[in-house]
Amino acid sequence: MNSRTEKIQLKGAAGAIEVLRDPAAAGSPALGVAVIAHPHPLFGGSMDNKVVQTLTRAFVACGWTAVRFNFRGVGASEGAHDEGRGERDDMLAVVEQLAPEGPLAIAGFSFGAFVASCAAEKLWAARDIRHVVLIGTAAARFSVAALPAEAHERTLVVHGEQDDTVPLSAVMDWARPQSLPVTVVPGGGHFFHGQLPLLKSLVVRHLRAG
Repeated sequence: MNSRTEKIQLKGAAGAIEVLRDPAAAGSPALGVAVIAHPHPLFGGSMDNKVVQTLTRAFVACGWTAVRFNFRGVGASEGAHDEGRGERDDMLAVVEQLAPEGPLAIAGFSFGAFVASCAAEKLWAARDIRHVVLIGTAAARFSVAALPAEAHERTLVVHGEQDDTVPLSAVMDWARPQSLPVTVVPGGGHFFHGQLPLLKSLVVRHLRAG
């Protein structure tokens, strides 16, 4: 969190949702709002996760306002874990209240990537989604939503070669029927220890190319 980070409390279906909003880098209007989802709540996941913070910095550096939030039951967010269903609703509530119109980006890490895929599927037809960024996608345990074909050129999927939490093979099995490319980080683990600068670089490259 930096000096420009704003703490916000929103209202969700399960009660309060704790949110941090980082404005786009100073000097020009924001390109849009990026909403970023964190890893599994039952395994210590929160909006303070290092990968989530890396995504936040990447979006801010590329001119986006970055919004991250705690799922229900995490930190000051009320409610209890709902295996992805309620968490998708939490993400949609954040979008509705902090990015009701204009360009939107949807991103997530691990369990958050699963939730982000479901949110993107729900919002795609109605919203101007410029980017979908899925990191360490939890395809081994959850039914990650397929992305519309027209979303593929706007989508970045990154996975660690040596991820021992979500095997790379599980992500490939999800991506293969869609012919959706996956960027593999050689030697990368689930949390990209020692490789967060590389991860940020990959996200920044994708955002700027778009």
